[in-house]
Amino acid sequence: MSQSLKGMSWSHPRGYDPLVAAAAVWRTQRGVEISWDRRSLQDFEEFPVEELAKRYDLMVIDHPHIGGAAEQGSLAPLDEPQRAAECAALEKASVGPSYESYAWAGRQWALPIDAAAQVQAARPDLIAEPPSSWSQMLSLARAGLVDCPLRLPHSLMIAYTLAANLGAPCAAEGPDLFDLKIGARAVEMMHELVALIDVSCFAKDPIDVLEAMSAKNSRIGLAPLIYSYVSYARPGFREKPLKFANIPMVGGAGPIGSTLGGAGIAVSAFSRHRAAAIDFAFWAASGPVQRGLYASAGGQPAHADAWGDAGVNAAARGFYFDTRATLDGAWLRPRHAGYMAFQRAASERLNEGLKAKERAASLVRALNEMYRSSLPDHGRNADLRHGSATPTGEAR
Repeated sequence: MSQSLKGMSWSHPRGYDPLVAAAAVWRTQRGVEISWDRRSLQDFEEFPVEELAKRYDLMVIDHPHIGGAAEQGSLAPLDEPQRAAECAALEKASVGPSYESYAWAGRQWALPIDAAAQVQAARPDLIAEPPSSWSQMLSLARAGLVDCPLRLPHSLMIAYTLAANLGAPCAAEGPDLFDLKIGARAVEMMHELVALIDVSCFAKDPIDVLEAMSAKNSRIGLAPLIYSYVSYARPGFREKPLKFANIPMVGGAGPIGSTLGGAGIAVSAFSRHRAAAIDFAFWAASGPVQRGLYASAGGQPAHADAWGDAGVNAAARGFYFDTRATLDGAWLRPRHAGYMAFQRAASERLNEGLKAKERAASLVRALNEMYRSSLPDHGRNADLRHGSATPTGEAR
């Protein structure tokens, strides 16, 4: 092979298998070898991109890292003039704000290859239909049928989603992240849910909950706010396939405000094979690949051509049709250079407050104060909580 590249994704079939399949086709077509490593979901969500960029040519990343990675000079910008038409086409075909999520400081730092947001996951043999409202969901929780991942940072993602669905999306520009009244209501709703589910929720990420739900003898009928994983909708992936649906509504504006997740493919600024890596990134993000081999190999595409394809939906029991409204109404997290430290520290602080049944208004004030400290003009990466909030090397 004339060139050999290294890539990093995350260790779930959704995040790893389609890239291995794409690399095999790319090797045949272009004679370029790409070997893919994988890391845990938490590392995907938290580990600094600038560290990965020193070791890999291609990286599958979470969009809240973009501001910090761009400031560090770790990523190659992908919106070069010769790519203008391709970038415009990908932006037009973006599911929700997926394409926008990788733009920062006037440049495009990654391309969406995986679109996700918090949706509902249900066991059709345990509940008749996913609930359309939060109050209906609570009735199922009182019957012992509900679980929810609250391992950091997912508790904070739920607070974001609830605030946005209540009509007051968090303000990325600050100075206060949460509207105090709406934020307190969102935390009160979380207090109510936590009181009805098992305390083990604080140790679970979405994969943990979905794995438990899809086991044969599981009694978990519903996860009301959980990052979507198409794998569990596919017949044969696990013993019991799950049904995914739009989020249960709290406000009256529909299933809007779900916290965007997903993944983008980025190229290291330090790569000796930058041009080859960029070629692969645009190819993997393109409509034909996303609708074809990426989806068929177990991926969860980010391209509208895949989400609207009848065959792609049939293979996933309607997963894309059934959650599209939530994705299109998703809320985009902050992405400034100090955000990742805040996200971890705030998730820890929120979980402490939920466990201690702290007053919601007090908890929201603390989160807002921490957020102000994370903003660029407030000494980012300052002492957010108990001495340090530096990520230890996070939404999908």
